[in-house]
Amino acid sequence: MFRIKEVISPTFLEAITLIAAIVTIISVSIVQFGAVPHLPILFSILLLICYGLLKKVSYRKLEGGLVEGAGAGMSAVFLFFFIGILVSSWIMSGTIPTLIYTGFNLITPSFFFAIVFVVTAIVGVSIGSSLTTVATVGVAFIGMATMLDLSLPIAAGAIVSGAFFGDKMSPLSDTTNLASSIVDVNLFEHIRNMGWTTIPAFILSLIIFALLSPSVTLSDVDKIAYFQDGLLETGMIHWYTVIPLVVLFVLTIMKVPALMTLALSSISAIIISYFHQSFSAPEVFKILFEGFVSTTGIEDIDELLTRGGMQSMMFTIGLVLLALSMGGLLFTLGIVQCLLGKIESLLKKVSSVIAASALTAIGINVLIGEQYLSILLTGQAFQSQYEKVGLANKNLSRVMEDAGTVVNPLVPWSVCGIFITGVLGVATVDYLPFAFFCLLSPILTVLFGFTGKTLTYLTDEKVKV
Repeated sequence: MFRIKEVISPTFLEAITLIAAIVTIISVSIVQFGAVPHLPILFSILLLICYGLLKKVSYRKLEGGLVEGAGAGMSAVFLFFFIGILVSSWIMSGTIPTLIYTGFNLITPSFFFAIVFVVTAIVGVSIGSSLTTVATVGVAFIGMATMLDLSLPIAAGAIVSGAFFGDKMSPLSDTTNLASSIVDVNLFEHIRNMGWTTIPAFILSLIIFALLSPSVTLSDVDKIAYFQDGLLETGMIHWYTVIPLVVLFVLTIMKVPALMTLALSSISAIIISYFHQSFSAPEVFKILFEGFVSTTGIEDIDELLTRGGMQSMMFTIGLVLLALSMGGLLFTLGIVQCLLGKIESLLKKVSSVIAASALTAIGINVLIGEQYLSILLTGQAFQSQYEKVGLANKNLSRVMEDAGTVVNPLVPWSVCGIFITGVLGVATVDYLPFAFFCLLSPILTVLFGFTGKTLTYLTDEKVKV
């Protein structure tokens, strides 16, 4: 994206006015009118095209910017297709149900908040969706906290922290795939590199939640038994269903390309599914395209397990292509270059580049309230700056998640913030101080930027610790 050359040089006033107009269009549409982000992004593209035509830029050049911008996301598109297939195949095989069932076995009367954090993290990694995790097992834990007369804001903070740990670190997560693809970083290399900030944030959060956990008697275990019984009724809980996960880990260690790793793990999952249930060929093809449909009759279990398929990724793919097309226009019209030029003198050091990119991701979350755009626009704007200071792209992909993905639920008017508040019944401002993982992640990524620890440089591609 950063290699797109500008065809005009707008004034700073023009550039900042256009950015302000785009932020207003997108934020008002999403926050005020509840629109999906696709439409306001499309309106913003039309605004940029009109500006370009007024500046006497040919439509052919504007169209070229759109196409070149969208082209930068094609690797992500193919990964998303295989992620959809992987999710549906892992449910078919019982891999995801088994991982979730195992997570519920960890529930004990001691260290309630810490256990809630760990279990939601396991479920989040298993299904790759923070909001689904919150809406299912998160609701169950809020109910348990209510019955035990425990702090609901702390419980919600533990749920959100665990769910977004899973969203950030799961190879099934669309944000994880998006962040790695947008700056051309191998998916599993991206996940490994995030460990430098994510693991310390996880450990610190776990300790804090353990210290905050009161000594209680977990007398009402109905909700836990409810989930576990429902999962057992699927007939998919078996030890061998973790084989597709093992395949994924082994191929990752062998550094097999992400697309092939996802494909081979999906194939192994389809084979495993025949150990305990029989699908016809047409049924398999339908599940891989449309997703798995759970029919246990238990609403929460069906909501948790009805997902996946290529079709489920179309929303994200459409958003990615539209946002990247808008980014292509922003670069073609010289708007991003103009704005970065104003702060070029401040971006000479590694620490300042990392801090600026982190603040940009946070700022987009606050101003627009959209998680995907915080990743996409930050990646587009700062890739060239990271290259100039000699940093490998995986440093940027890590910052995009540390300050983009996990910050969105902390913003009351964001997509995630509104959803979580509605589902859990706890205001965003109430659980915000206790969402320790989400608070620690951007702090650690900026801190490591200033210390130079755990950064990877283009010169040797080795992690410096």
